[in-house]
This record gives sequence, C-alpha cells and structure tokens, in this order.
Amino acid sequence: MLVTVRLFARLREVAGNAEIQVELPEGSTAGDAWATVIDRYPGMDAYSSSISCAVNEDYARMSAPLRDGDEVAFLPPVSGGGRQGVRPGSDPEDPNDTRSGAGSDLGLTP
Repeated sequence: MLVTVRLFARLREVAGNAEIQVELPEGSTAGDAWATVIDRYPGMDAYSSSISCAVNEDYARMSAPLRDGDEVAFLPPVSGGGRQGVRPGSDPEDPNDTRSGAGSDLGLTP
C-alpha cells in the first residue's frame, strides 16, 4: 500500500522534503511508516522518543493502523518562544524582578 508521509519543522529540513511517498505492506501501522522514514533518513532517529503523529489529520498513536492512500504526519516536539522584554541584568525566571518583565503579562508583578 502507498501512504503519504508529511514532515514538519526539523524533520522536513533533514529530509529536504515536506512530503514523501512510502510503500508499506498491508497491515502496517504509523510506527512502521516512521521506521521506513528512519531507514531513508537516519538523522531522524534522534526524534523517535519524542515524535507525535497524526493519521488523516487526527492525532494518533504509533500503533494506529494504516490503509492505502492514508496520510501520516510526523511532528517533532515544539520548543518555547523567545524571551521578549527581558532586560540586561534582570532575572527572567523571578516574577518579582520587575526589571525583567517576567511576570508583567501575567499580572504577577507586585
């Protein structure tokens, strides 16, 4: 069976493509599709323990069964944003440090 694999963020960069076609035997799972992707792009194996997947645009487990024509998306973990508004010499982790702006958006400053 033929499935479409969509890759996002760093995975797309490693593969050099946002989408690839994968031929799998009948009865394969999303995890089998991931194993096939790793065979093609060994650099992606580092993400195996933290990858999320979706089958036909619904989040799914790696044990989710696949059918011919399905779309499987693999998403690496998403990291947080930058530290906007942090001033030099301040402690951005301390919500009481009014110089940092750390708690200002959350109403945590005194």
